[in-house]
This record gives sequence, C-alpha cells and structure tokens, in this order.
Amino acid sequence: MADRMTRRWLVVLAGTWSAFAVIAAVVAANAWAPFAFEQAAIDWSAAHRPPLARAVAMAVTSLGTGVVPYLLALAAGVVTARNPRNPRTGGSPRSRWTVARALLLPVLWLALGQLLRQGLMHAFGRPRPPETDWAFTASGFAFPSGHAFTSALSAGLLALAVARARPSATRTAAAGAVLFAGVIGLSRIYLGVHWPLDVLAGWLLAVGWLAGGAALSSFLPEQKERSDSTRAP
Repeated sequence: MADRMTRRWLVVLAGTWSAFAVIAAVVAANAWAPFAFEQAAIDWSAAHRPPLARAVAMAVTSLGTGVVPYLLALAAGVVTARNPRNPRTGGSPRSRWTVARALLLPVLWLALGQLLRQGLMHAFGRPRPPETDWAFTASGFAFPSGHAFTSALSAGLLALAVARARPSATRTAAAGAVLFAGVIGLSRIYLGVHWPLDVLAGWLLAVGWLAGGAALSSFLPEQKERSDSTRAP
C-alpha cells in the first residue's frame, strides 16, 4: 500500500511540475509579457474594486504570507505528533526524537519550498502588472506567485496531516485546503499584483512540492516500519 501511494504521489509530482514547466516555457516564449486574457483580467479587476471588496481582498490576501502559513504547517506537525504512542511498536511510547521530527518536518518543508520558489522567481524575473493597477504596494517579481504557492503548500500540509490521522475527514480537509488556496490566489489577481498565470504556476509548484514531501515521508523509518507492520501476519 505504501509503495502504491508513493507511486501516486510521484505521478502527481511529475504531472504538476510538467504543467508548471510548460506554463513557464510559454510565458518565457512571450518574453514574460502578459497574454491578452491576463491583461483583461487585470483590467476587469481594476475597474471592479469598490472599497468594501478591496478591504475584504486585502484581508484575505494577508493570510497567504507571514506567520499564518507557518502556523498552518506547525498545526500539521501537531496533528501528526499528537498521538503519544507509536502504533508501529504495538502502542509503545514514541521517542522524543520521533515526536519532534513529526512536529517540525512540515515547517521545514514549507521553508525549503519557499527557497525553491524564491530561486525560481528571481531566475524568471517576470515583471508584475503595472503599478497603476495595484490596490497596494507589492515587491519582487511575479512568476510564480508567492502567496499562491505558500497558501497552497501550507494548507496542503495541514490537509495531508488530517487525512492521515483521520481518513474519514480526507475530503473535508482537501476541500478546505483548495478553498483557502483558491481565494488567496484569486485575491492576488483581483488586487492587481499578479497575472493569472503567476497564480496558476504558484499552485502547480506547491502541489508538486507537497507531493514530493508526501512521497519522501514514506521512506522515513517510522513510516516504513508502520507499512511493514501492516503486511506482517
């Protein structure tokens, strides 16, 4: 079962990152300039931004950066580590190292993902939409969207932890993660600081990075021994 799940995660990784590479190549071939539909989305947003909607979008977009994503990643670690007894050894207590590792790995994976995203963003160097369309001040390059990536990855880490701890809650957790990442990503377009393909690329990169982490976790000693115990007669 573990090998099958690992293969599935690797398929997700390959698929999402292949799609990311295609989008990056297409945008690069266009000299990193916006496509007509991207410009149309920014123009529409700038023309339909009343004060209340702008305030709501600003509140939503703030959840995709700073401390909130790391709190979500930490919550994923808490969900994983909260069981004080180790099922792989018939209920014997988990070691402190095992608990600490389970608690901190999601935060570490998020931080490493941020380094990857920052490196790609500076390597591509796609300009943001014109400042005249911004609802607030932004900095850095556009592709891939940092808020889209960070919100999708942090929410995905928590959803994955919940799904593993309580399989019956998998659909609810996944839906919550999609909603969280979706509204934050769309808020970046609505506020005029990202082109639509920036946001899509951020989502794809995050899903691939999440899938890579999920696949790697199956090779951790606890996960491997747990899988072996399920095969034992």
